[in-house]
Amino acid sequence: SFLFARILRDGKDDRFTALKKNCLRFLAAWTIQALWVWIVVLPVLLVVQSPRGGSDVGPLDVLGWAAWATGFLIEVIADAQKNAFRDKAENKGKFICEGLWAYSRHPNYCGEIMLWVGLCISGCSCFSGLEWLGWLSPVFTLFLLTKVSGVPLLEKKAEKEWGHLKEYRHYVKVTPCIRLAFSRPPAYQPE
Repeated sequence: SFLFARILRDGKDDRFTALKKNCLRFLAAWTIQALWVWIVVLPVLLVVQSPRGGSDVGPLDVLGWAAWATGFLIEVIADAQKNAFRDKAENKGKFICEGLWAYSRHPNYCGEIMLWVGLCISGCSCFSGLEWLGWLSPVFTLFLLTKVSGVPLLEKKAEKEWGHLKEYRHYVKVTPCIRLAFSRPPAYQPE
């Protein structure tokens, strides 16, 4: 829903502008997204169809739901913080390094990965045999976000836009890419 709201606000999704010019690349992008949706929903499908997916709630369920809820909150808060940052005229052309963004360069992706891991944790009591392939969901999400679409594209764009700034280079050096730092990394100190 965040991406849909952003497209409504901006009128486009820049990530698809170049892809639309090449039918094969556009088809590949949508095919990968369809595969991603199927793999991501796989643990849910496996739990729903599993005869072991009864009504008993165990510790893995609670742990998994807590991880899912935490990941969801992290993603929603990070997206809201970035939106609020971008909406301020004085932030035009600046990079965000406040709120959750002070603890991770991509806290929204941290939350996204965490919620799918949580879903798989809650499914562990139901999985057996090939059903353990449900863990492909967070692994595939991690792979796509860190190696294909999310982080590589955003880091390249950010480097192009702010790579010449000492403040940005410091931010990249001290701030984890995806995972949240346990404590706030040191702020940039001009020489």
